Amino acid sequence: MSFLSSIGLIETEEQERARLAQAPEGSLNHYLSTRPVTIDEWAKDLLVELPWQQPRTDRAYRVVVVPIEFRKDALPEGVEDEPLPRKLHSGSWMCAVVFSDHPGYPAAGFRIDVPAAEIARGRKVDLTEALA
Repeated sequence: MSFLSSIGLIETEEQERARLAQAPEGSLNHYLSTRPVTIDEWAKDLLVELPWQQPRTDRAYRVVVVPIEFRKDALPEGVEDEPLPRKLHSGSWMCAVVFSDHPGYPAAGFRIDVPAAEIARGRKVDLTEALA
Protein backbone atom coordinates (compact mmCIF):
# COMPACT_ATOMS: atom_id res chain seq x y z
CA MET A 1 0.00 0.00 0.00
CA SER A 2 1.32 3.41 -0.91
CA PHE A 3 1.76 6.16 1.63
CA LEU A 4 -1.02 8.21 -0.02
CA SER A 5 -3.40 5.24 0.23
CA SER A 6 -2.48 4.61 3.85
CA ILE A 7 -3.45 8.18 4.85
CA GLY A 8 -6.69 8.12 2.83
CA LEU A 9 -5.81 10.49 -0.01
CA ILE A 10 -6.00 7.81 -2.73
CA GLU A 11 -8.10 4.64 -2.90
CA THR A 12 -6.50 1.37 -1.91
CA GLU A 13 -6.50 -1.45 -4.47
CA GLU A 14 -9.36 -3.07 -2.56
CA GLN A 15 -11.42 0.14 -2.64
CA GLU A 16 -10.79 0.52 -6.36
CA ARG A 17 -11.77 -3.10 -6.99
CA ALA A 18 -15.01 -2.62 -5.01
CA ARG A 19 -15.82 0.59 -6.94
CA LEU A 20 -15.21 -1.08 -10.31
CA ALA A 21 -17.27 -4.12 -9.27
CA GLN A 22 -20.33 -1.87 -8.78
CA ALA A 23 -20.51 -1.41 -12.56
CA PRO A 24 -23.03 -3.61 -14.39
CA GLU A 25 -21.95 -7.18 -15.11
CA GLY A 26 -20.57 -7.43 -18.63
CA SER A 27 -19.13 -3.89 -18.54
CA LEU A 28 -15.43 -3.15 -18.85
CA ASN A 29 -15.19 -1.79 -15.30
CA HIS A 30 -16.84 -4.88 -13.83
CA TYR A 31 -14.42 -7.08 -15.79
CA LEU A 32 -11.44 -5.02 -14.59
CA SER A 33 -12.57 -5.47 -10.97
CA THR A 34 -11.78 -9.19 -11.35
CA ARG A 35 -8.19 -8.59 -12.50
CA PRO A 36 -5.17 -7.74 -10.35
CA VAL A 37 -3.15 -4.56 -10.78
CA THR A 38 0.07 -5.56 -12.52
CA ILE A 39 1.57 -2.20 -13.51
CA ASP A 40 2.15 0.26 -10.66
CA GLU A 41 4.48 2.65 -12.46
CA TRP A 42 3.72 5.66 -14.67
CA ALA A 43 2.72 4.01 -17.96
CA LYS A 44 3.90 6.63 -20.45
CA ASP A 45 6.01 5.03 -23.22
CA LEU A 46 5.72 1.47 -21.85
CA LEU A 47 4.67 -1.41 -24.07
CA VAL A 48 1.46 -2.75 -22.53
CA GLU A 49 -0.55 -5.77 -23.61
CA LEU A 50 -4.17 -5.05 -22.73
CA PRO A 51 -6.20 -7.65 -20.79
CA TRP A 52 -8.48 -8.85 -23.60
CA GLN A 53 -9.16 -12.41 -22.55
CA GLN A 54 -12.54 -14.05 -22.25
CA PRO A 55 -15.12 -13.31 -20.83
CA ARG A 56 -14.42 -9.69 -21.79
CA THR A 57 -14.57 -10.59 -25.47
CA ASP A 58 -15.94 -13.53 -27.42
CA ARG A 59 -12.38 -14.77 -27.90
CA ALA A 60 -8.95 -13.76 -26.62
CA TYR A 61 -7.17 -11.03 -28.55
CA ARG A 62 -3.67 -9.61 -28.26
CA VAL A 63 -3.55 -5.85 -28.38
CA VAL A 64 -0.30 -4.12 -27.42
CA VAL A 65 -0.24 -0.36 -27.00
CA VAL A 66 2.14 2.43 -26.05
CA PRO A 67 0.53 5.01 -23.73
CA ILE A 68 1.43 8.45 -25.10
CA GLU A 69 -0.65 11.10 -23.37
CA PHE A 70 -2.53 10.98 -20.05
CA ARG A 71 -5.92 12.66 -19.77
CA LYS A 72 -7.52 13.38 -16.40
CA ASP A 73 -11.16 12.47 -15.80
CA ALA A 74 -13.47 15.45 -16.11
CA LEU A 75 -15.17 16.43 -12.87
CA PRO A 76 -18.92 17.09 -12.82
CA GLU A 77 -19.90 20.69 -13.47
CA GLY A 78 -19.60 22.82 -10.35
CA VAL A 79 -17.20 20.42 -8.62
CA GLU A 80 -13.80 22.01 -8.12
CA ASP A 81 -11.84 19.07 -6.70
CA GLU A 82 -12.22 15.29 -6.64
CA PRO A 83 -13.55 14.04 -3.29
CA LEU A 84 -11.28 11.98 -1.04
CA PRO A 85 -10.15 9.34 -1.39
CA ARG A 86 -9.24 10.08 -4.99
CA LYS A 87 -9.61 7.29 -7.54
CA LEU A 88 -6.53 5.09 -7.71
CA HIS A 89 -6.35 4.71 -11.50
CA SER A 90 -8.45 7.57 -12.81
CA GLY A 91 -8.29 9.14 -16.23
CA SER A 92 -7.31 7.56 -19.51
CA TRP A 93 -4.36 7.24 -21.83
CA MET A 94 -4.25 8.08 -25.51
CA CYS A 95 -2.31 5.11 -26.88
CA ALA A 96 -0.76 4.01 -30.15
CA VAL A 97 -1.52 0.40 -31.12
CA VAL A 98 1.78 -1.29 -31.97
CA PHE A 99 0.53 -4.89 -32.29
CA SER A 100 -2.96 -6.31 -32.66
CA ASP A 101 -4.74 -9.40 -33.90
CA HIS A 102 -8.12 -7.72 -33.27
CA PRO A 103 -9.76 -6.74 -36.59
CA GLY A 104 -11.07 -3.44 -35.20
CA TYR A 105 -7.76 -2.21 -33.81
CA PRO A 106 -5.08 -2.19 -36.53
CA ALA A 107 -1.44 -1.73 -35.58
CA ALA A 108 0.96 0.78 -37.15
CA GLY A 109 0.06 3.72 -34.94
CA PHE A 110 -3.77 3.47 -34.78
CA ARG A 111 -4.78 5.60 -31.76
CA ILE A 112 -7.19 4.52 -29.04
CA ASP A 113 -8.20 5.85 -25.61
CA VAL A 114 -7.67 3.31 -22.83
CA PRO A 115 -8.83 3.77 -19.22
CA ALA A 116 -5.95 4.02 -16.75
CA ALA A 117 -7.51 1.17 -14.76
CA GLU A 118 -7.19 -1.06 -17.83
CA ILE A 119 -3.55 -0.08 -18.43
CA ALA A 120 -2.80 -0.85 -14.77
CA ARG A 121 -4.18 -4.37 -15.28
CA GLY A 122 -2.29 -4.99 -18.51
CA ARG A 123 0.95 -6.88 -18.96
CA LYS A 124 4.17 -4.93 -19.38
CA VAL A 125 5.90 -6.23 -22.51
CA ASP A 126 9.69 -6.48 -22.52
CA LEU A 127 10.80 -5.67 -26.05
CA THR A 128 14.05 -7.63 -25.77
CA GLU A 129 12.11 -10.78 -24.84
CA ALA A 130 9.49 -10.17 -27.54
CA LEU A 131 12.13 -9.85 -30.24
CA ALA A 132 14.15 -12.89 -29.09
